[in-house]
Amino acid sequence: MQNLTDKICLVTGATSGIGLATAKGLAELGASVVLVGRNGAKLESVTSQIIQETGNQHTSGMLADLSSVDQMHELAHQFRQEHDRLDILVNNAGAFFLRRQLSADGYEMTFALNHLSYFAITVLLLDLILDSAPARIINVASDSHRSQSLNLSDLHNKQRYTGFKAYGQSKLANLLFTYELARRLEGTQVTVNAMHPGFTSTGIWHQPAGWLEPLISPLMRLIARSPEDGADTVIYLAASPEVSAVSGKYFFNRKAVPSDLPSYDESTARKLWERSLQLARIE
Repeated sequence: MQNLTDKICLVTGATSGIGLATAKGLAELGASVVLVGRNGAKLESVTSQIIQETGNQHTSGMLADLSSVDQMHELAHQFRQEHDRLDILVNNAGAFFLRRQLSADGYEMTFALNHLSYFAITVLLLDLILDSAPARIINVASDSHRSQSLNLSDLHNKQRYTGFKAYGQSKLANLLFTYELARRLEGTQVTVNAMHPGFTSTGIWHQPAGWLEPLISPLMRLIARSPEDGADTVIYLAASPEVSAVSGKYFFNRKAVPSDLPSYDESTARKLWERSLQLARIE
C-alpha cells in the first residue's frame, strides 16, 4: 500500500463495521480522514478512538443522516467549506430494513440510503474530485445484487416489498452507478470501482431486530468475516498502486470479478442516473 500522507479521504457510514475499519486503515496509512456518521456522540467517540489508536491527528467527523437529501447537500457543502480537495471517496453508508420505511423525503429507505446517498455525495463533490486527480472512488456493493432486476418504475418498492429484495436491488443500483460513472470519467485520472466485502459481521444485519436477529447472530459468530477483513479490499482499492489505473470493475478479495448481467445494462444505467439526479435534486 502506498503512503497516503498528502491525501484527503471521505468515508461514509464510518462509525461502525466496514466503514470504521476502512477509516482506521486509511488513517494508519497517513491520510487525512473525514468520517461521516449520523450519531453525534458515536461519531465523536469513534474519531477520538482512531486518533488514539493510529496517532493520526488528521482525523475528523462530519454529522449527516444520509437518508435525507437535504443532509446529503449539507454534507457536500460543509466538506467544500473545510477542504479544497478530495482524493479518495468511500461510499459505504447502508442499511437493511425488514419492513418498508420511508425517508424524510418520502423515498423508500433502503434505496435512499444505499444508492441515492452514494450517487448524490459523489456527484455533488465530483468537480472537487476531478480537480484532485489522480483520485479514486470506491463503492461498497454486495453479491446480494445477483439474481436481481431493477424496476425503474418502482424504485421505492411499493409493490410486494421484502427487505432482501430492496437490499439486493439497491446493491444492483450501486453497480449500475459505478459502471456508468466509470464511462463518464474515462480519460480523467479519476477511477471508480465497486467491491463485495463478503458476509461480514456488521451492525447492518442487527438493525431490523424482530425474528431475524436470533437467526443472524449465530450465523455471524460461525462464518462471518471481521469488519477488518471486509474492509481489506476497500483499502486495497483506495491505496494500492496495482489498481491506480483500473476503473469500472467489481472486486472481491482484491480480484476483479464479473457481476451479474443486468448490472452491465447501459440503458438502465443511464435512466437510473437521470432519475437519481431528479430525486437528489441536483441540477
